[in-house]
Amino acid sequence: MTAHTKTLIRGARLLGGEPQDVLIDGETVAAVGTGLDAEGAQVIDAEGLVLLPGLVDLHTHLREPGREDSETVLTGTRAAAAGGYTAVHAMANTFPVADTAGVVEQVWRLGKESGYCDVQPIGAVTVGLEGKHLAELGAMHDSAANVRVFSDDGKCVDDAVIMRRALEYVKAFDGVVAQHAQEPRLTEGAQMNEGVVSAELGLGGWPAVAEESIIARDVLLAAHVGSRVHICHLSTAGSVEIVRWAKSKGWNVTAEVTPHHLLLTDELVRTYNPVYKVNPPLRTEADVLALRAALADGTIDCVATDHAPHPHEDKDCEWPAAAMGMVGLETALSVVQQTMVDTGLLDWAGVADRMSFRPAAISGIAGQGRPVAEGEPANLTLVDPAYRGDVDPAGFASRSRNTPYEGRELPGRVTHTFLRGRATVVDGKLA
Repeated sequence: MTAHTKTLIRGARLLGGEPQDVLIDGETVAAVGTGLDAEGAQVIDAEGLVLLPGLVDLHTHLREPGREDSETVLTGTRAAAAGGYTAVHAMANTFPVADTAGVVEQVWRLGKESGYCDVQPIGAVTVGLEGKHLAELGAMHDSAANVRVFSDDGKCVDDAVIMRRALEYVKAFDGVVAQHAQEPRLTEGAQMNEGVVSAELGLGGWPAVAEESIIARDVLLAAHVGSRVHICHLSTAGSVEIVRWAKSKGWNVTAEVTPHHLLLTDELVRTYNPVYKVNPPLRTEADVLALRAALADGTIDCVATDHAPHPHEDKDCEWPAAAMGMVGLETALSVVQQTMVDTGLLDWAGVADRMSFRPAAISGIAGQGRPVAEGEPANLTLVDPAYRGDVDPAGFASRSRNTPYEGRELPGRVTHTFLRGRATVVDGKLA
C-alpha cells in the first residue's frame, strides 16, 4: 500500500452532490471545498466520480482461524478494500469458534496486520455456537478487541431463555445481540425458499414464518429487558412488517439486508446451480420489492454482505450437498447501485447512510462511518457510477469464487479506497 502523503481529490461529487475538492493530509481530511490547492500533493482527477465515506460491513465471514482454504483475514480484507470497505465485522463461526477473548483477539490482531481495512470481531453468543451456555461475553468485550456485537450467525439462538440472558448481559456495556432468525424445527432439511418453486422442484422448503417467528419473539424480548437486538440478513416481507411495528413502538431494534436479497429471487434455483444456495434462501419477487422499499424508508437500517466464501469443491457439486453462502464484498456496492440508486429509491447520500454511517453506529466501531469533513479520519471511497461491466470472479481478491453474479453486467466500480489516508485501492487495483 502507498505510504501516507498529501492527496488532493479534485472535483468529486461528495455524496453524489456538487463537485468538491478534498485534501487528505496524513490520516485525516485536512480540507473540503472548491478550488483547493496543496503544493506537493498527489492529485486525483475525480470528475464524474462519487465520493463516499469508507463502507462498513456488519456481516463478514473471514473464515480464519480454521478454514483458510476458503478465506483468510488478509484475503478477505483485500476483497473488502476492493469493494470500497474500510471496516468489516468478522463473524464468530470459525474453527475454533470465536467464543473466548483469545480467539477474538487473534482475529483482531490479524486484521491489524493486514492493513487493508479495520477488522472488528463479532463474538459468539453461546459456547461453540451450540445454543446451550452463554459464551464469555464480558471477557470478549474487555479484551483488546473490545467486542460489542455478539452473534451465533449460521445458527439461531432458538432458546428463549438463553436469548433473554444474552440481551440482559450485553446491556452492561451497550452491546447488541445480532440474531440469525431461523426456527430450526421449521427448517429441518430445508434447501430453498418454501413456495411454488420448491414444490415444483421437490426441494425441502425454508418457510418465511421460520424467520418471522424468531424476529417477533426477539423484538419482544429486547423490549422486555430494555436491550438492543439486531436482525441479520432479513429476507421476507413479513419480517419487514414486524421490524416496522417494533420500531413504531420505540424499541431498540435494527436490521440489515444483503445485496443478493435485494436483487435475486428463488426462480434462479430452477437452474439447480448451487451458487444460488444461501441461508436465508433467495425469496420471491414480492419479498425483494418489500426489502427494497424498507431499505429506502429506513425500516431496514443497513446493507450487510454476509460474505460467505467457500472453496470450489464445496459449491461445485449437487445441490443437496452444496454449502450455503455467497461471496459479496466486491460486488455489494454495484448491486446496491443497480437496485436502489438506478431505480431512484436511494440517492448516494442514502447509500452512505445505509452502508457506512448506520452500520458503524450500530456496532460503535471507532473512527468509521464518519462524515467527509475537515478533521475526520480519511476513510474514503471513490466510485465511478457510469461504469458498466460483466462480473469476472477470476479477478476477485477473495480466495473464493462463489459469486451468483458471474457474467452478469453490474454498474459502478470502486476506483480508490483510502484507509486513514493510505490508499488501499488505486485506479481500481489493490495498492
